[in-house]
Amino acid sequence: MSIDRDTFENASEDELADLSAPDRVLGFLAAHADHAFKAREIASRIDVDEGAVSTALSRLKDRDLVEHKATYWAVTDDAERLEGYSGYERATELFNDRLGTEDEEAWREHAPQRLHPSVEEEQ
Repeated sequence: MSIDRDTFENASEDELADLSAPDRVLGFLAAHADHAFKAREIASRIDVDEGAVSTALSRLKDRDLVEHKATYWAVTDDAERLEGYSGYERATELFNDRLGTEDEEAWREHAPQRLHPSVEEEQ
């Protein structure tokens, strides 16, 4: 993954330390927690070899940080488990530094006014 020249010149060595493949995979899945992905798609989206992504997913599954069904992978919905994983915290910090923190009010502003029909059926 490349970085722009300004980041290269102004970031510290620690800030530029690459995230491990599991950290990058988990960070991607956490950022897209409302979706599940195939390993191939994750690999192409984070620019990591598909074999490395598959290995990372298996290791993350062993730690109960991701869920697997058929050929799809998603981040766990266990917030405590995620918060206990230091790589998740590091990935979140890196993404927040590069992309900015999420504005909860902006999300609410664009949220639908009524529940999705699949949620309404469950109640």
